[in-house]
Order: sequence, then C-alpha cells, then structure tokens
Amino acid sequence: MRVILLGTPGGGKGTQAKLICEYFDIPHISTGDIFRGKIKEGTAEGKEISEYTGKGQLVPDRLTIALVEERLKKDDCKKGFLLDGFPRDEKQAQALDEIMNKKNEQINFVFLIDVPKEIIVDRILGRRVCPKCGESYHIKYNPPKVPGNCDVCGTALIHRADDQEEIILDRLAIYNQTTAPILEFYEKKGILHKIKGDGGIQDIFAQISEILKKA
Repeated sequence: MRVILLGTPGGGKGTQAKLICEYFDIPHISTGDIFRGKIKEGTAEGKEISEYTGKGQLVPDRLTIALVEERLKKDDCKKGFLLDGFPRDEKQAQALDEIMNKKNEQINFVFLIDVPKEIIVDRILGRRVCPKCGESYHIKYNPPKVPGNCDVCGTALIHRADDQEEIILDRLAIYNQTTAPILEFYEKKGILHKIKGDGGIQDIFAQISEILKKA
C-alpha cells in the first residue's frame, strides 16, 4: 500500500498520517521530519534546509527529491509507505513517478484533505510542537495534558517561527498556485480521492480508512 497525503499547511496531514500508518502498519514519510532530522544532524543539507525554512520559504525541488528518494530506498518501505508533504508540485510528482518506476512500483492512493483557509489559519496559529520528539499539539483542539509540555517526553513545547499569520498566508498562496497541476496529474491516473477536512479528526480518518479498506 503506497499512499500520498496532500493538503495545505495546517490541514491535518500529519495527524491523519499517524492514524493511517498505525492502523495499516506502514511507515510515515514526512518531508518535514526528514528536513528536521537533517537540521538536527548538522549536515550541509541541514544547514541549507534551515536557511529556507527559517524564512518561511520552500526547500528547493532538487534537494527535496533527493532526500525522499534516499528515504524510499530503506527496507521498511518494501511493504508500502505513506508520503506526507510530498509531492508539492508537478515536477515532484513526475520525479516520484520516476523513482517508483525504478522500483517497479506505483502509487496506489492519493488523498487530498480539503480545508477552508480560515480554519487552517486558526489551526496553525494555535499549533505547538515538541522540539525533541516532534509531537504536535493545539492550544484549543488538542492541548497537552500538562500545559506547555509534551505528553510523550515532557519537553517544553514551542511555537515555531514560521507559524505566524503573514507567513501562513504566503505559504497558502504558494500552495494554491502549485496544487492544481498535481491534482490533475493524479486525477488522470484515477487514484485521487478528495476528503472533506473541516470535521473532526476521527471523521476525516473514517473517510480515508473506508476507501483503503475496500482495496
């Protein structure tokens, strides 16, 4: 089972990805996690990534594609995987096709989580993340048990520098410009499924899991 999860920043991809991967026992491959890992390692790639993300800019295709291909070569991807945050434009979608062709595999499902802009801004402004283990929370919708601290490791939560309204709106504008070609790309393949993302977490998961279970 090879799945792609698409959606705007703050649209709930990460939460749904975790539920899907736990239920269907496949690895969750997030470009955000890959980027943060490289930054933490202090590699040359990580330093380059940090320069872009610190300004709220997107990491260039050449670097993103190379890192995703590197990740998909690992053994845990042999039985399937879920891609979260990739591809983000048509060039990346075509590059992913090339990667899959090399492996004699193909993407089986593409889900678009569709969320109104007002809800996205509210979600991101209230988001808090753990800098140590990567767990994500929301001050209103998904608060930690102990205010300000991660439930998993107890580390103090942070409000990411790029989770500001001006940066959010810029990211949404960029996303909207690049998404249409990707949707058309996968719609032609007959594997695109649009999911209403303005409901509760379990409601959204039910829509996705129902489609996956039928397969």
